[in-house]
Amino acid sequence: MTQWHAYRAIESEDGVQSSWQLVDNSSLPTVGNGKGEGEVLIKVQFSSVNYKDALSASGNKGVTRNFPHTPGIDAAGTIIEDASGQFNTGDEVVVFGYDLGMNTCGGYGEYIRVPAAWVLVKPEELSLEDSMRWGTAGYTAALSVEKLLKADVKPDAGKIIVTGATGGVGSVAVALLAKLGFTVVAVTGKTEASEWLLGIGAAEVLNRAELLPMAAKPMTRPLYQAGIDTCGGDMIAAVLPQLQYGGALTTCGMVAGAGFSASVFPFILRGVDLLGIDSVEVPQTHKQLLIKKVATDWQLSNLADFTTTIGRGELPGVLGNVLAGKGQGRYLLDLSKA
Repeated sequence: MTQWHAYRAIESEDGVQSSWQLVDNSSLPTVGNGKGEGEVLIKVQFSSVNYKDALSASGNKGVTRNFPHTPGIDAAGTIIEDASGQFNTGDEVVVFGYDLGMNTCGGYGEYIRVPAAWVLVKPEELSLEDSMRWGTAGYTAALSVEKLLKADVKPDAGKIIVTGATGGVGSVAVALLAKLGFTVVAVTGKTEASEWLLGIGAAEVLNRAELLPMAAKPMTRPLYQAGIDTCGGDMIAAVLPQLQYGGALTTCGMVAGAGFSASVFPFILRGVDLLGIDSVEVPQTHKQLLIKKVATDWQLSNLADFTTTIGRGELPGVLGNVLAGKGQGRYLLDLSKA
């Protein structure tokens, strides 16, 4: 390899601007430093689009500190070389989380070089494309569902509410919960997406404007046995008062705010649980089990139906839409497509 395409975020006096560039080996980490950095060289074929990618590409210093940089917190492709000896040339692998696409050059480049401890073996039952149709957003949804199941949430015990339901995490959560037999209430501010949400598995669609006033109430009618929050902020405060006794709410995002104000009543009078979800530093062994689960028992037959496949030229527009809250469903980036 001499030069290849990478979507580079470059900082100047006018701020951070991102565009496709031709780059070479000098843009990647080197092997060494005693920490496993750069052990595995991977030819990336597919990535996906997540809110964190949009933040990185726009120069958000809370995500990416140093520029120039290649975003892309997801990558799927084949092993080119491995200094650790754990993988064979040509093995199909998946990488998500850790520092990929944050301060380590990510999946929006045709090559990445990462520690072996970040690399997952792709299950035979899962195509490279589907591994990125799931992507970090989908795996986060799966982690959320997994944690609710561990909290003894059952399909016949009541409705599950999902906030930010048209987004990457929310849409996969809706589809996965529906597959597992749950009755899902999807929350969105996009009224035009109601039929779309019903089509991917929601039983009901609730307008965000109807939910948010509940944030001002210490407790109200227990309408839901559990919930998956993808937004943060007042969305958390609005769902908690409506959970049944012993209910649980997972939370994994902060697009609606990093803080919230809520009463202790749901916790001490109904015994509800607020469960945090992280997809970045999940141990490699857990990630490998998770990706096997979504490839088999949790395989979504309709995943491609709510995923939009894009080429390199479409990425800037999609990133802009996701950053502005205008995205819908999942986005698969095919790096071979101009």
